[in-house]
This record gives sequence, structure tokens and C-alpha cells, in this order.
Amino acid sequence: MSTDYKYSDICKMIDHSLLNPTMTQSDLESGIALALAYDAASVCIMPYYLARCSELLAGSTVMPSTTIGFPHGGHTSSIKVAEAKRAISDGCRELDMVVNISKVLSGDWKYVRQDIHGVIEVAHQAGQKVKVIFENCYLKDDHKKRLCEICGELNADWVKTSTGYGTGGATIDDLKLMRQYSPDHVQVKAAGGVRDLETLLKVRAIGVSRVGASRTKEMLDECRTSLGMPLLDVAATGPAGY
Repeated sequence: MSTDYKYSDICKMIDHSLLNPTMTQSDLESGIALALAYDAASVCIMPYYLARCSELLAGSTVMPSTTIGFPHGGHTSSIKVAEAKRAISDGCRELDMVVNISKVLSGDWKYVRQDIHGVIEVAHQAGQKVKVIFENCYLKDDHKKRLCEICGELNADWVKTSTGYGTGGATIDDLKLMRQYSPDHVQVKAAGGVRDLETLLKVRAIGVSRVGASRTKEMLDECRTSLGMPLLDVAATGPAGY
């Protein structure tokens, strides 16, 4: 396996996912500690624990993030905006919002655009960033292309494949499509299915800058081994999601 990368290149690709609904507060605390130890890009945590997460991550290079309209995207636009405002007040730096999948499949692009715009506007006014989740497993390629165009026009910070809780996750074909149809200023995030270093490096080669993962420890242990770095004595706890 090629090692034309540094540890910081890989760890800062990972949003450590703490979204499984059966995770206990102890699991969440342990997950935050793990992300800190491995210096992940962010912790994406259930909204109710975001304020505590922000407190624990303060002063580190690991960012607190959370979800908006998760996992089905069917919340009203006003609720998504309210969620975004609350998340920002709780210290959120990056917001992962789910599009209204029903409206996408219905071809109501005006609604879809306004729905996404509301969250992006709130986040950008506060100096924070937005990842727009498509949930590709339910969509046709034409839907994905149009969403990439809309997100580019609205200056979304990332387009993201999946919640990790649909019927499928990130695929190589979808990631290539999203990179091709998104302008350069929009990054691409893979979620669901990136579970080892080999896959992470494959999506990195496509141009993916972030992945959502619950197997952060396993992937970064692989990375550290490949680079001849010592392993960390940090336990992975809680149920897997992504």
C-alpha cells in the first residue's frame, strides 16, 4: 500500500460518527475522547449532546458537528432552520443537513433549493459550514446531478452521499459523479461504507475530503501502522453506525 500521505492528511479526513440512537452517554463521552486522542476532523454527535461535546473539544483541533433534519430530511424548513440556530448556539462548527428526499423525488426543485438555502444562510452568517446529505441510495443519477448543481449555486461547503442509516452508503460511482458535477469550491464527503484504510485512500484519490465513520480507531490504527507510528491506547466503545 502506498504511503504518500502523512497521518494528519488521513485523520483530518474523518468525521467521527456518534449518531447511533442506542449509544449511551458513556458511549458518547468515550467516543469524544477517542476522536480527541486520534485528532479526527470532527465529532458528529446527536444534537442533544452537542453542547457537552463542544465543551470537551474546546481548545482542540477537533470540531463539534451535528445533524439537521436527520435522518429522513422530512422536517419542515422552519424546523431545520431552528435546529441550525440551536446547533450553532451549542457550539457547532459544521452542520450535516439532510435534503427533503420526498421533494427531491417529486421534482420540486424550488422547495429543495429553499430548504437547503435556509440552513446554509444561517450557518454562513455565523461563520460555520454545511454538508448537504443527498441519501443517494434512494435517488437516480439525474437527482444527484441536480442536487450538486443547486449546492454549488448556494455555496454549500460539502455535498455528502448518505446518512449512514439508509439502505446503502457511499459508492465509488456516486463519489465520482458528485465530484464531477460539483464546482471546485464544493467538497465531497463519503458516508456509509468507508470502514478501512484501503477504502479511505480510494475515495481520497477521487477527491473526497471527508468521510463519516464509526470505525475511526481501526482506520487510524491501520494508518499509524503503515507509517511506522506507535498505536494509541484508546478503547473504541459503543455500537457501530457508519
